[in-house]
Amino acid sequence: MALILTFLGKGGSDRTKIAIAAAKLLANQGKRVLLAGQAEPAMSILLGATVGCDPQEIAPRLQVVQFQTAVLLERSWEEVKKLEAQYLRTPILKDIYGQELAVLPGMDSALALNAIREYDESGKYDVIVYDGSGDSSTLRMLGMPESLSWYVRRFRQLFVNSDLGKTISESPLIQPLISTFFNVNWTSDNFSLPTNQVNNFLDKGKAALADPKRIAAFLVTTNDPIEVATTRYLWGSAQQVGLTIGGVILVSSDISVNLTEEFTPLPISVVPDVKGGEWQPLLDALPNFTAQALQAPKPIEIDVNTRQVRLFLPGFDKKQVKLTQYGPEVTIEAGDQRRNIFLPPALSGKPVIGAKFQNQYLIISF
Repeated sequence: MALILTFLGKGGSDRTKIAIAAAKLLANQGKRVLLAGQAEPAMSILLGATVGCDPQEIAPRLQVVQFQTAVLLERSWEEVKKLEAQYLRTPILKDIYGQELAVLPGMDSALALNAIREYDESGKYDVIVYDGSGDSSTLRMLGMPESLSWYVRRFRQLFVNSDLGKTISESPLIQPLISTFFNVNWTSDNFSLPTNQVNNFLDKGKAALADPKRIAAFLVTTNDPIEVATTRYLWGSAQQVGLTIGGVILVSSDISVNLTEEFTPLPISVVPDVKGGEWQPLLDALPNFTAQALQAPKPIEIDVNTRQVRLFLPGFDKKQVKLTQYGPEVTIEAGDQRRNIFLPPALSGKPVIGAKFQNQYLIISF
């Protein structure tokens, strides 16, 4: 499995330069690297090469690919039709072709995440460097496994507990009728199999996001106050989706600039603002991504012995955070992100008895 590395921040061209430099550095270190970007011209211009929708080698051990949403949609649609044919006797989507489909809002993130997953599972790469939008959209993309697992978990349970769900699962008459009228290959195994497959996929995604050896991000900023404020906001928001932030990359020609107070305890690497393809000075200034990610604060820690959940929420204070509890889950709202924490059995059902901020951590006691 590969390390998936991405960058967050307001400055688009600076982020893309850092992503390219990181990919070059890791390839020079002997890693098999895939540099993946969105369907925008910046990467092609900076690389001085045309980037297509299939990986192409641009240097030893370094391949580059551009995520073109329409192409990803066509490829994914074929997989959807295969699944439909697997579970329905008379598929209805077989005469609809991917080339006919329009891209709906939000599709690009889901398709990009799926493409990253597929490249990761291919075993061809040691590192995947993703040059995304670098904002809240990237965070929502990476947080999809967590968010979707909540929908699958809660809505499936609601259906199973409903009168309709009980009738379908228990009635010897309803099941044959559904099989006849809807042409569903109805067995208890087939009914649960798609949900189990989805849960397995989402569990793998959540496990990867929680492991800094698998997925990590770095903040990219200049010393501009607006960029600094935006980057701090993204730092706190990233913790809400469980994304490890390994450090800060400050793009500045002035080595005296000091942002330690704004980003403590993260290490800050100052890199030059290179022009005209002068990559080596930038490569020389980049940090050790893997080492810093492993030393970074964990977004969440659950201590069953002390009955506490600790969430690292830099950039927020207690007044900006809303905490609610429903059954076995606790929901945290901070900024524009919402996180549902599914409590382990030892804490499930126990009420929240206190919450406090301490050293940028929200500590919840049960």
